Amino acid sequence: MIHITETAQTHFRKLIAAQGGGDLNIRMRARNPGSPAADCELEFCGADERSGDDWVIECEGFDLYVDAASAPWLDGAQVDYAATPTGGEMRIHAPKLRGSGPGADASLAMRVQYLLDAEVNPQLASHGGRVKLESVGADNEVVLRFGGGCQGCGMADVTLKQGVEKTLRARFPEITAVLDATDHAAGHSPYYKGHEGKSAVG
Repeated sequence: MIHITETAQTHFRKLIAAQGGGDLNIRMRARNPGSPAADCELEFCGADERSGDDWVIECEGFDLYVDAASAPWLDGAQVDYAATPTGGEMRIHAPKLRGSGPGADASLAMRVQYLLDAEVNPQLASHGGRVKLESVGADNEVVLRFGGGCQGCGMADVTLKQGVEKTLRARFPEITAVLDATDHAAGHSPYYKGHEGKSAVG
């Protein structure tokens, strides 16, 4: 079951009222469930848009619809609304949404790729960058390739050494080296053109 706090319900009622009220409700669905890129979407939904197999959570003034395909991934989620210095933000904690990462018996390549997708790339995205696994050698040498704002960035080496490599080695001590295979001279929109700034990860 999904728990919606009183503050979240109050916020939803305000949003619905601002849209004119009527028979508007809220639909909640999982996007890319079971992956590091998983997220939760909320949207307005009329009562006539409800599907027969939706989960329906009755709240004061509105219903929350959860489509059947998303339900297993959102079971046990908590929806909250918290005040912030800039106003407020909706917070959704869904423990099952991203599934479980590769187990200890998975290959080093699978475990490294999952970590990059789940933890490193979300941080690099704030600088318009990304990193992908190029290869893992027989001696556990990891080769990475940066893209987006990280390609050609003056701080790419700092990001690699102090951010990405530090994160990977801490999680996977069997890694012998972390190398950058990126052609930084071909970068079109580096985040830092000079050598100022700091690592995007850390």
